[in-house]
Amino acid sequence: MNILDTLESSQVIGYETARQRYAEIGVDTEAAMARLGKVAVSLHCWQGDDVGGFESAGQATGGGIMATGAYPGKARTPEELRLDLEEVYSLLPGKHRLSLHASYLDTGGKKVDRNEVRPEHFASWVAWAKRQGIGLDFNQTFFAHPKAASNFTLSHYDEGIRRFWIDHAIACRRIGEFMGRELGTPCVTNIWIPDGYKDSPVDRYRSRAILKDSLDTIFETKFDKKHLLDAVEPKLFGIGVESCTIGSFEFYLGYALKNDKLICLDTGHFHLTESIADKVSSVLLFMDEILLHVSRPIRWDSDHVVILSDELQELAKELVRGDFLDRVHIGLDFFDASINRIAAWVIGARSMLKALLVALLEPASRLREMEVGGDFTSRLALLEELKTMPFGSVWDEHCRRAGVPVALGWLGEVKRYERDVLEHRR
Repeated sequence: MNILDTLESSQVIGYETARQRYAEIGVDTEAAMARLGKVAVSLHCWQGDDVGGFESAGQATGGGIMATGAYPGKARTPEELRLDLEEVYSLLPGKHRLSLHASYLDTGGKKVDRNEVRPEHFASWVAWAKRQGIGLDFNQTFFAHPKAASNFTLSHYDEGIRRFWIDHAIACRRIGEFMGRELGTPCVTNIWIPDGYKDSPVDRYRSRAILKDSLDTIFETKFDKKHLLDAVEPKLFGIGVESCTIGSFEFYLGYALKNDKLICLDTGHFHLTESIADKVSSVLLFMDEILLHVSRPIRWDSDHVVILSDELQELAKELVRGDFLDRVHIGLDFFDASINRIAAWVIGARSMLKALLVALLEPASRLREMEVGGDFTSRLALLEELKTMPFGSVWDEHCRRAGVPVALGWLGEVKRYERDVLEHRR
């Protein structure tokens, strides 16, 4: 028996003991697993090919976006990427979604520029999603293009360049509406632009006024929210725009509130000492829904694979404690080319789901009573005790019931897939 078999065997036991332990503090593990099973995490297509897309072979990403590493076996075609995603979904409990970038269009090799993308260029993705029984989300691609070389798009002073990107955004909204209508679930269609200055600008106001006007034009056409949900995504800074990011948090928060849009909180787009968990309750007091892009920043927006970190657990607890799971669209956003890309997806998605399960296994009402009653001593004591509760046994049971590998059992399947599929991609 190898180490992976040993680990799996040792962790598949003990659910009944765990169930009883949690029952003693007023937690129903069955209810927690049932609720987790209804959460759909939107996986991000760009982990599978290092943010390359399918517009042209070997195209660099740019715009402050860079996947590091050269692990063999990245997807080269839409078909290969879909095959990889099917492998990932088979290793995750629950039914999840896929988030696409506009640069992942499927044209059969025909060159189509960004302002000319149409629903038919994503018809194969919609057909695949129908077969998988999943929903799609969509992201507009404002980087890796000659007209984005200056790091300015929707706030560009050049009217011709700005109009090109406005037309791209308008086209993408039509694609998002098509996806949502065809699949019967709202498509969250997200705008993020790289616009900003490397050095301190003289006139920030004018650039932001131009961006506002561009957005107003983009959103002129109204779509049914049953099919399309518009989101705008801020950022603190990026490579090449260290001194001023036009689409800042304050800008997009104001725009989203005034224009009934979702704001996207990306966990890598704020200062490392800021708590994204703390922002959720504030924005949801004034918005019906929000979008999350869950990443793991190290030093800056480096998009490392999501792990079960303290920060991730705090974010998940905020979603559960506030009863926000039906109001928050959870998407992943990282790209690591230094390790097996399938494994990166699986580790990140399973970590997100584990964090949510940890939160669902809290006696939230009991903790809230302690807080309201001013018994902060008991609150702290119970929160600390929860850290050593056997949530791992509940997670294993959740995976077993879903028919997916328990513990590290998934890693052997990923290794097999690498031998049989990925190693043959040259």
